[in-house]
Amino acid sequence: MRLTSKYAAAFMLIAFTGIGASSYAQEKTEITITKQPSILYLPALVMQKQELIEKSAAKEGINNLKVNWRSFSSGGAATDALLSDNVEIVNSGLGNLLLLWDRTKGKVKGITTHSALPLTLISRDPKIKTLKDFGPTDKIAVPTVRVSTQAILLQMAAEKEFGKDNWSKLDANTVQLGHPDAAAMLANPKGEISTHFAAPPFSYKELKTVPNAHILMMSNDIIDGGLSQSTLFTTTKFAEANPKIIKAVLDASKEAIDFIKANPEKAVDIYREVSGDQTSPAELLDMLKQPGMMDFQMAPAGSMKFAEHMSKVGILKTKPTKWTDYFLPESAELNGS
Repeated sequence: MRLTSKYAAAFMLIAFTGIGASSYAQEKTEITITKQPSILYLPALVMQKQELIEKSAAKEGINNLKVNWRSFSSGGAATDALLSDNVEIVNSGLGNLLLLWDRTKGKVKGITTHSALPLTLISRDPKIKTLKDFGPTDKIAVPTVRVSTQAILLQMAAEKEFGKDNWSKLDANTVQLGHPDAAAMLANPKGEISTHFAAPPFSYKELKTVPNAHILMMSNDIIDGGLSQSTLFTTTKFAEANPKIIKAVLDASKEAIDFIKANPEKAVDIYREVSGDQTSPAELLDMLKQPGMMDFQMAPAGSMKFAEHMSKVGILKTKPTKWTDYFLPESAELNGS
């Protein structure tokens, strides 16, 4: 019998929550990692282009490690691939890590983060200047209603603005729309969606090109110190069977981030080549000069505040006590929050 992707993912989820899952017999020599094209994921694109994981693995004694990079348009599809053993490592939002950690009872954990670049709530409606200005017909585009990073940040902002019992006040205003479609809708003066909780590079382009586009708030305004975006995570089964690969990923991540900060021009060239983004190098470099846009870092930022909200509103069934609950022991030295 052939299982659909939905039921296959559910079957694997049950398997991960069971006791005594078997480990791999030996360290793998080929792995697949998911990727996304956004500038948020620049360190991963550098790692891919420069084969940094392969080089780090060779230093650990794993010669000829093959690393496949597989593109996914959504975090949900990538996490399904992890649960069905089609990929070994996912690079996605922090919220997806927390959801899988919770639902697999700790059998999925983080390796490292790569960035804490800001997300930006942008409106082209001149009458909307704060959250209090949204009426019932004013729509806000988010990648996924209620559970995406942007949707959860909006809930946290609403709680600050309207009180702790009103965290869901703007949920009814949200509409599920991918960033490219949301950006196109925002650029259309007749588009029914006039506000977008955008990620870079969309936020940068919208502010430059959409008439009347203005910032209502940024993720750093909602969580002091910002929130990690690009997060690498895997199953504990894979991590326990492949400690040298985990170390190679950590070492390669540090090397990629150091390279970006020392060579932004070269990093931009790699981004354009690997992602296919046609934005000019000059414009990309200007984007990276904006506040918070060079916050590429391995230490998880703002994750516990994010997790506490997810737990409070029922998205997480298990409330973590510290950030290391949902990251591997090898990651404990990252000094996260």
